[in-house]
Amino acid sequence: MIEALIFDVDGTLADTERDGHRPAFNQAFKQAGLDWHWDVALYGELLAITGGKERIRHYAQRYHPTLKHDEHFSNLVAQLHQDKTRIYATLLAAGKIPLRPGVRRLLLEARAIGLKLAIATTTTPENVTTLLKYNLGEDAHTWFDVIAAGDIVPDKKPAPDIYLWALEKLQLKAEACLAFEDSENGLKSSLGAGLKTLITINDYTATQHFEGAIAVLSDLGEPDKPCEVLQGDIKGERYINVATLARF
Repeated sequence: MIEALIFDVDGTLADTERDGHRPAFNQAFKQAGLDWHWDVALYGELLAITGGKERIRHYAQRYHPTLKHDEHFSNLVAQLHQDKTRIYATLLAAGKIPLRPGVRRLLLEARAIGLKLAIATTTTPENVTTLLKYNLGEDAHTWFDVIAAGDIVPDKKPAPDIYLWALEKLQLKAEACLAFEDSENGLKSSLGAGLKTLITINDYTATQHFEGAIAVLSDLGEPDKPCEVLQGDIKGERYINVATLARF
């Protein structure tokens, strides 16, 4: 019997990476006077590194290796990430990053029958609450019993730590929960915590491997816009709803 649903954020709740975080990073670089630019293809490669600050460090060490010896490098990384988060929030406030198909409906269905909701993500808490606020309303963060985000655990995905932390705060065993992810790293993280996991792919993760997932879908679907089942079985349904989840 499922008691809680645990959601990743970037790429899962919303298609944030390509048209949200990436341009926000680029604008932060420009404002800092850097000639760095992450195009769509390069950002796809950088997504193998989880965490925004970690992504900046990896890029700098690979393409500008002398920077790592600069005594101000850590401060630069922190400032760039802070600026990126602020810029990203303005994109959200402008309504440029909507939730993916089926997300709002499923959250409302889950709340209606008393399922607990949780977040498990490497993005910052501010990014999470801003996304929820501008897509679901001012109090949307209160829909979630647990928001596990950012640097609350030392090891980010694909390590299972963020999911283990969420489970501890939910006071539930993994068998009583279902995770939603979009990436191979996310799946490794959730499976490592013992969670059954449903995958909804996006442009950046479509070619990744999802062995061990319950199913791999184009999205959660809507009654009038069915999802595409790429792997697994969703019990003959045309979209994901709470009744379907209960049978997994």
